[in-house]
Amino acid sequence: MYTSKIAALALIVPGLLVSGTPIFKNTGTLSGWDGTNHEHKGTVSQVSDQSYKPDTSIKVVQIYDSSYTGRYHSEVYKKDAYKVGDDGFYGFAFRLDPTWDTSHGQSYNIAQTISNLEDNPDNTCNDNWIPSMMIWVEKDQLYIRSKGGNMCRGTLKKYTIGTVKPGSWHRVVLEAKWRSDSTGYYKVWFDGEQALEKSNIVTTYNDSQKKYGFQFRTGLYANGWHDDKKMEGTQGTRQLWIDEIGIGNKYEDVDPGTK
Repeated sequence: MYTSKIAALALIVPGLLVSGTPIFKNTGTLSGWDGTNHEHKGTVSQVSDQSYKPDTSIKVVQIYDSSYTGRYHSEVYKKDAYKVGDDGFYGFAFRLDPTWDTSHGQSYNIAQTISNLEDNPDNTCNDNWIPSMMIWVEKDQLYIRSKGGNMCRGTLKKYTIGTVKPGSWHRVVLEAKWRSDSTGYYKVWFDGEQALEKSNIVTTYNDSQKKYGFQFRTGLYANGWHDDKKMEGTQGTRQLWIDEIGIGNKYEDVDPGTK
C-alpha cells in the first residue's frame, strides 16, 4: 500500500549528490518544486481525481488563443538538474486526456531540460532560455531529442520512443550522460521496457566552466502552436496529468513503477 503523497514528498537522502545535484522525488504535488510556469490562459494545479499512484497528480492545461503571439508553457520545474559532465536518471508518469486529438502532427512537449544561456560566450544568436533534451508527443507517437555543442548551431537528433494511448498512464525513464562533445549517451525506458539506447551523441551545450545549471521541466508546452503560429485541428484546449517525478543516480530512484 502506498503512503500519503504528502508524506512521501521529499528530497530523499539529503547530501546524496549527482555532481552537486540533489536527488529529487515528487509524488504528484505542487510542493517541493522550485517553481511553476503557466503562460497566458494556461494552468498548473494539484488534483486528486487522477493519479498514477494514490492519491494526487499535477494537472496541466493550455488553451489556444489566435490573438496571442507568446508561448504556451504550463510546467513545474526543478533547478540544477544537471551541468555539463554530469550523469543522471530522470523519470515521470504522464496521462493524456482521453479525448486528446492524435490526428494532427503538431508538437506538444511534456518534458525538457533548459537553461538561460544568455551570457554564454557561444551565444551569438542572442537567445536566452535554450533547451537541450525535449520529450514530446506528435500524433500518437512519443519522441525525444538530443541537442548540444554550440547552442546557435547545435547538433540535433530526434528519436522515436513509442506509441502513446490517450487516457492511459505511461512511464518514461531517461538515463543521460550530459556531454557537449560526441561522448554523450541516452537510454530510454517506456512503460518499463527499453525503447532506445544511443551512444556517442552530443547531449548538451558547450560550457567549459560548468557554469550553467539546467532545469528539469515537466508538464505541457504546446510549442507547435507557437512555432507554427497556428493551431491545427479544432482542439483548442489540451490537458494532461503528470505524476511520480524523479531525478536520481540509478533507475530505481526515478522509475514511477518502483514501489
